[in-house]
Amino acid sequence: MGNFIKRIIRSYRAEIQSIKDRDPAASSTMEILTYAGLHAVAMYRVAHWFYLKDMKFAARLISQTARFLTGIEIHPGAKIGKGLLIDHGSGVVIGETAVIGDNCLLYQGCTLGGTGKDQGKRHPTLGNNVMVGCGAKVLGPFTVGDNTKIAANAVVLESVPANCTAVGVPARIVKQNGKRTMDLDQVHIPDPISQEICKNRVEISRLTKRIEQLEAKLAADKEGK
Repeated sequence: MGNFIKRIIRSYRAEIQSIKDRDPAASSTMEILTYAGLHAVAMYRVAHWFYLKDMKFAARLISQTARFLTGIEIHPGAKIGKGLLIDHGSGVVIGETAVIGDNCLLYQGCTLGGTGKDQGKRHPTLGNNVMVGCGAKVLGPFTVGDNTKIAANAVVLESVPANCTAVGVPARIVKQNGKRTMDLDQVHIPDPISQEICKNRVEISRLTKRIEQLEAKLAADKEGK
């Protein structure tokens, strides 16, 4: 338990320093201590410890309390490196099998989720120094490489190499290793049919998962009668 507390304190200090280094609005440590993102990550660290000890109910209780208090949902089974900064944070969702490297930056409303089609590893893996913009959706068990930026409201459905910038629905790589791979056309908009297909896939996956949950609940209710 003593080592656990020491690890929590070290992680908490790393998150505070990460905010100091990257958030221009952070004027003091006392102000940083009010940040919802900091609270959510700190509570995740505790929940994750209980999760690893196979005390799943306690882990879930802590994570759901954190969600209620901060508006940020981090599954206790996720694996998160040091220095995570969740800026503003409301609406952020991080799935059970998601893996996040060191010094990553997540903006409000982004999701590290699944498509509902995969078993086992269902959620993405982010490398180090990855930025995920507000409203972006990274869905599936693939890897986003180190130092990559995911633009606001992008929908990422496949792997992204290191040192890239990905934008759009579905996401396209427009820059890699500092060089443009695709011009940002301000005249010709993306294919609306592809956009709708992508949106429909995401919505169908969400509804399928919900149906499975309701069917499981109905079966459990029948067995209980």
